This record gives sequence, C-alpha cells and structure tokens, in this order.
Amino acid sequence: QDVEFSPEDAGRSELDYLCRILEAVIEAGARTINIPDTVGYTMPDQFADLIKNLIERIPNSDKAIWSVHCHNDLGVAVANSLAAVSVGARQIECNVNGLGERAGNASLEEIVMAVRTRQDFFKCDTRVDATQIVSASKLVSAITGFPVQPNKAIVGANAFAHESGIHQDGVLKHRETYEIMKAEDVGWTTNKLVLGKHSGRNAFKQRLIELGVELNGEEAMNAAFIRFKELA
Repeated sequence: QDVEFSPEDAGRSELDYLCRILEAVIEAGARTINIPDTVGYTMPDQFADLIKNLIERIPNSDKAIWSVHCHNDLGVAVANSLAAVSVGARQIECNVNGLGERAGNASLEEIVMAVRTRQDFFKCDTRVDATQIVSASKLVSAITGFPVQPNKAIVGANAFAHESGIHQDGVLKHRETYEIMKAEDVGWTTNKLVLGKHSGRNAFKQRLIELGVELNGEEAMNAAFIRFKELA
C-alpha cells in the first residue's frame, strides 16, 4: 500500500515516518510486524524504547503481533530481545545455540529460560517444552559441526557444574543457593559436582557415598581427602 507524504512531513523524525509506514502496513492487513536489529548495534534500553514507542504511537498497533530479530555483534542479542518482550513484543526470532550470521542471533534457550525463570518480571511465558532444549542443542551441534562452548548458558557442559568448594557445599545444602533453575528442567540428567583442586570436603564425601566407598572413621576420611587434594 502506498504511503503518501505531504510538505508538512518534512519536519518529521525518522520515527514519525516509521510509525506512519507501519500504520499503513497494518491497515493493509499485516498481522505480524518484525523490527530487526540486523547489525547488532542497538543497546537494550534503546531497543526497548523503540518497540515501546511504536506500540504506543501507532493507532492500530493492537491489531498486530510485534516481533523482533536481533543479531549478536556486540553480545546483546538476547538482552535486546528480552528488553523488547518487557515492553510488549510477543514474537522473538531466535536460533538454537545462538547460530546465525557473523556473531550469531539471539539464543533460543537463553530467551526461553530467562522468561520462564523470571516470571515475576516478564509476566508471560512460551509454549516451548524446555526439557527438550539440551537434546535439540546437541542435535543442531552434531548436524552443523559447530561445538557448544562448555561455559555456554543453559546448554554448555559446565552450565550446571560446580567445582568451587563453597559452591558445592552450598548446592548440597540448598540447591537454590547457586542454581536459579534445575538442570533437569532443560534436559540435563542432573547437575554436576566436579571434583578438582577447588573442591571441598563435603563434595568429596558425597562422591564417596555415591560410589559406595566406606571409610573407617573421620581420620580415614581426612587422610583420603588430603591425598585427593594432592592428586588434584
């Protein structure tokens, strides 16, 4: 549909022009409006302001679903996508493992779990079966040949692993101390307590119990723990 501009439009801002164009597009029948940050340049506050302004200023904005498509050149694709959700966007274009052009697109698993974990903030949810996230990540990684870095949020091998003694002790006493979501909720079997030079006595003792190893008294436990630390 043509959008006609009059002489008085000369003083309008780029946002004014965009509002008029999108208003006409919705009037013509579009029911999904996608706003992309194709080069990953925008910061979260700026992107949220843009989406918020469009929704508030366009008279027929309620007739369309507002969608965003963010790239990760500056590492803020997920942050921008979530910022958009917080002001009314209800469709996010994202990729498993954050794959995409250049530095990638917004990561599906991070968006899904951020919205689900922080229901108090976002007041919405997705219909994604989160328990399939890890298996989907592994499948995409195997097909594409792109390995997932161990410290990748949600789907990285170390995402639910703890080696620090104080972290291990905290998790054993009360899981929520250092885990804001359950490993099982995204498809991992369980969290991992990695035994290494930073591990504490509590994690070491727990692993012995899991292995069915019984030591004769506290003195034997202390001696074994010392040998373990030297080995680590």
